[in-house]
Amino acid sequence: MTLTIRNMVCDRCKRVVREELEKLGLTLGRVELGEVDVTDDSSTIDLATIRQVMQANGFDLVDDKKQALVEQMKILLINEIQHLKGERLPTENYSTFLERKIGYEYSHLSNLFSASEGHTLEKYIIALKIEKVKEWLRYDELTLSEIAWRLSYSSVQHLSTQFRQVTGQTPGQFRKATQVNRRNLDTLFMNESGEGKG
Repeated sequence: MTLTIRNMVCDRCKRVVREELEKLGLTLGRVELGEVDVTDDSSTIDLATIRQVMQANGFDLVDDKKQALVEQMKILLINEIQHLKGERLPTENYSTFLERKIGYEYSHLSNLFSASEGHTLEKYIIALKIEKVKEWLRYDELTLSEIAWRLSYSSVQHLSTQFRQVTGQTPGQFRKATQVNRRNLDTLFMNESGEGKG
């Protein structure tokens, strides 16, 4: 049985989910971002308890097929943009990449994502890219040209314009700022009260 888990965005998340599920006495196979294979007999698995434990740790159990597709899109994009997995072909844009990996037309995926998340897939991709730019700017190891190239921006100007639209700062201003204002990937579109925003 494969469980789909919301908000698994990093290796630490995978470790926490594995530890918590094993504490429940479950035998696990593959543990990937967003998915866990449980090898126990499905009749012995208590989904209500799993959901409760996941929620207590900032995750959630997804049992709706449409929501599972949305989580799959998020994981593919996080892996590609944040973790630089390199599964996207050099000639592919993100819409073609998602179509190839998931097997649905982009218009269907985009509509499903917007209906579920309250913002567009394009905005989500931009938000992920900007968070990666912030990370690299903080490390101060790459030039803006190198960052633009690694994230497939058409130019440094395009990156700078998008960065300013999202953050209100130029990349240079962000690099010089003393306060770090990066966001957790699982709360990219949450306001300060914890409510979602479009």
